[in-house]
Amino acid sequence: MNLFERFGIVPNDVEVYKMAFMHGSYGVRHDVDYTYERLEFLGDSVLNLLVSEYLYNKYPDYEEGQLTKLRANYVCQSALIFYSQELGLDKELKICLDDGDISHNEVLSVIADIFESFLGAIFLDQGMDFAKDFISGVVFKYIDVGKVFFFDYKSLMKEYGDSNEVVVDYEMLEECGVPHDKTFKIAIFVDGEQLGVGVGKSKKDAEQEAARKAVDRLDVEIRCW
Repeated sequence: MNLFERFGIVPNDVEVYKMAFMHGSYGVRHDVDYTYERLEFLGDSVLNLLVSEYLYNKYPDYEEGQLTKLRANYVCQSALIFYSQELGLDKELKICLDDGDISHNEVLSVIADIFESFLGAIFLDQGMDFAKDFISGVVFKYIDVGKVFFFDYKSLMKEYGDSNEVVVDYEMLEECGVPHDKTFKIAIFVDGEQLGVGVGKSKKDAEQEAARKAVDRLDVEIRCW
């Protein structure tokens, strides 16, 4: 079953779907002058709009901050990777990995990107109603069951610091690896006391892991919106 049959698409423009899965590395190798990036930009806006509308209607008593935090869980990179792999979009990706210039972490980022670029292609080719039906079957069902893709421990620690009038800081302990595939080790300090160390492929990931350990150690209440 091809891509269009899987998703019930009768394409008006097949080329826009080819563009949705074209990574720059493949384009350079095969003399193709486009990538998925413009469609990703468009799809990101469509996704945020549709998820925002759904949450706005589903939770009429939630304030702006609560809705923003909740939306972040369903449009974060971890969620996009999950959707993309669940739908098999990663199998459609055109990318060249044999030169070793693209790390595993970067590939995961691209897999997240192509979910948005595919959505952008659907929006352009099929319209907003079809895009909304597509997102309903892929994303809204996970909102309904409260699936957690990402929890922002760093923001929780900032709230803890503000409410308890203590200083929360992060310090880089180690940075190693080649430029395109680094590993970071970062410690979190609360009023000068080290409460956790996180390791990740990005500074953000390492800080989140350090913050998670501090939350556990301080027994900070976790509130999921």
